[in-house]
Parts: sequence; C-alpha cells; structure tokens
Amino acid sequence: MQALSDEELSPSSPVDDSDTPSSPVVEREPIPGLNGVPADRTEPYTRITPFQERHDTSVEFFYKPITLSALAVGLTLLAYVATTQDVLEEGRDKRRVGVYAAIASFLMFSMIQFRDGPFIRPHPVFWRMVLGINLLYELPGLGVPLPEKSYAEDCALTPATIWNALDVFCIAHALGWFGKAMILRDYWFCWILSIAFELAEYSLQHQLANFEECWWDHWVLDVLICNWLGTYLGMKVCQYFEVKPYEWRGLRQTRGLRSKAKRVLSQFSPHDFTAFKWGTASSFTHFFSVVLLLAVFLAAELNPFYLKALLWIEPDHPIVILRLAFVFLCALPAVRELRAVRMGQHVWLLLATILTELLVIRKWSSGVFTEPLPTPVKWGWAIGAGLLVMYPTVQFGIPSIRRYIRQQKKKARAKAQ
Repeated sequence: MQALSDEELSPSSPVDDSDTPSSPVVEREPIPGLNGVPADRTEPYTRITPFQERHDTSVEFFYKPITLSALAVGLTLLAYVATTQDVLEEGRDKRRVGVYAAIASFLMFSMIQFRDGPFIRPHPVFWRMVLGINLLYELPGLGVPLPEKSYAEDCALTPATIWNALDVFCIAHALGWFGKAMILRDYWFCWILSIAFELAEYSLQHQLANFEECWWDHWVLDVLICNWLGTYLGMKVCQYFEVKPYEWRGLRQTRGLRSKAKRVLSQFSPHDFTAFKWGTASSFTHFFSVVLLLAVFLAAELNPFYLKALLWIEPDHPIVILRLAFVFLCALPAVRELRAVRMGQHVWLLLATILTELLVIRKWSSGVFTEPLPTPVKWGWAIGAGLLVMYPTVQFGIPSIRRYIRQQKKKARAKAQ
C-alpha cells in the first residue's frame, strides 16, 4: 500500500491507529502578510537597497576595513599634539589647538563609524565627513552692529545704475543657482524657487533693508540673467551626467600614465546619475513633498540674511561662505535620499540644522522687528495660502470625492440586485 505524506493526512483520514504510534500534530507556520495574504514584493518600498551595500567595485582597495589603523594614527597625532612643547603655551593658542584637536577627533569618528549615504564618489568617507561637519555646525560669536545696505536708492534704468548694481554677488547668484540645479535637477522647480525667493524678498524688505531692490534688479538682473544662467548651466551638466555612459575600470586594469591620471580624476565624478521627476500633479503626497521641500529651501536661503543682521556677521566672513558651501554639500545627498523615499540621516540632520537656525533667529529677533506686516504683504500671503489650498483641492480632493461617490453607487446597485 502506498504511504500517505504528512500533508495528505487529516483528522478525518481513515488511518489504523492500532499499530501506529501517536505523534504530535505539527502546525503550519502562518503565511507572512496581512490576514494571510502574501505581501506584494513588487512594491517600491520592498526593493530599497541599503546604501551600505553599494560599493565602487573599481576601487576595492579603499573599501578594506582600516578602523584600527585609523585609530592608531589618530591617537599618535593626538599624542604628538599633546606632548609637543611649542603648542602647549598658555593662552588663546592652546585653547585653539584643543578645539581643533577635538574637531579632528570627531570628524575621524564620523568618517569611520557613521552610516553611508547615497553617494559613493569620491568615497563614502567624504560624505560621512560632510555629515559630521553638518553636526558640528555652530554660529560664530557676536561682533559689532553692521549697517544694512539698500539696493533701491536709485532705481532709474540707466547704464550707470545697472553698472553700479553689478558686483560680486551677481557671480554668487549664478554659482548658487548652478548648485541648486545640481541638487534639484528640475527646470520647473528651480524657476518656481527663484520666483518664490524674489517674492519673499518683497514681503520681508520692511525688516531687512538688504532685501530692498529695484524692480529690474529683482526680475531682470536676478531672475532672468543670474538665476537663469546658473540654472541653465547646472541643468546642462545634469543632462551630460544623465546620458553619459558609465563603465568603470579599476586603476590596475587601466594602462598608460595618461589613462591612469584620467581614471584618478574620474573618481571625483558621479558613479551614476539619476534624473529627478518630481511629479507634483501625480498625487497629493508628491505635491505636499514638493511644497515642503520648497519651504525648506526658502528657509535655507533666507536664514543667512537674518543671521548676518542679528548676529552682526560681515557678509564676507568665512563662516558665511563655509555655511553656503556645506549646506550645498549636505543638500546633495539629502535630496537624493528624499527621492529614494526615505528619511535618511542627511535629510534628518539638514532639516534639524535649518530648524535650529530658525530658532536662533526667533530668539535674537525678539524686539528687533517691531514694524508690522504691510497690508499688501498680508494680502499677498493670503492669496498664496489660498492657492496652495485650492490647487490640491481641485486636483486631488474633488476627483477623490467623485470616485468615492461612484463606488458607493456601484455598491448600492449591487446590493439592490
């Protein structure tokens, strides 16, 4: 007689139990999923690859663990600094060396122990260090009151006034928008952000004279020339990286001095490149994410002006330039993480940094900006808020209500039949 398998046996099976020893019933493990329904493994959130698992296979040597060697080198350098007599003089120099040593120690820890971000070029260690610098970011001490410069003293549209309006900040505008294009990788997003910033300057010029500009300075010199030029060049670089074929070879597989030098330089270019399609009209979630990202970018743009005015920092102070550079470096992986549908460490820390700056501005602006919002500014903000509510209501809310009503009617007809 053919024996039955364990799966074919059931409590009602006619089995002779006189000679068969009793055995415990083995229960099947429940099927993973909701209510016994297997999970859909084709969903995007199930295909997320941890950033730590992505390596640049063309430079495997740099991915070998050297934590103990790095610890030994770091302790040796600290011991040298601590025992060298010429840096142990009492006073300000000694404190400065101690601060530098503490910063270097923390950055070494961040390079070794922090998690990887979305970028692997030139090396994940570089982006771990950027994250550590973002964590160390703090504001300088107070200086002396600074006069606020106004750019709306002579708004006559003449060659002389236009020439006087051209300064180093025009180059800074273009470079800044080149960086924003590299971060956002979307023409429309950059244009919306550019116009929104100029409108923010209009609405806040009663607080900071630095925001007072002539109309042609706002819309011609800034938006149509400097911002457009930086955005155009940045998007051209993005398009180049997008269509560029990526085929990486190790340094050992590259022959010739020129080819090896080219390979070393290419280590500082992207390993791959992803184009961003923000899709604000595709769903309410995308719309809300884009609006939130726009608000964060506007806050990051406006914060330096308030910090300079409230903390009396010179516009050419190194901390101002370093802040802009490191916010750019931190925003690159942060926006990439955000596009990967995850609240990564770069997103979290950059958002915390912007909010901390807002809290500092709120603290030090108490009793400084006493002039109320002008009536046109109030109307402008009210219209803008109304449009932000009206667009998703018409685009997403009303269609959702109509779909819900149709579904309820179908269910009612099905029950009636």
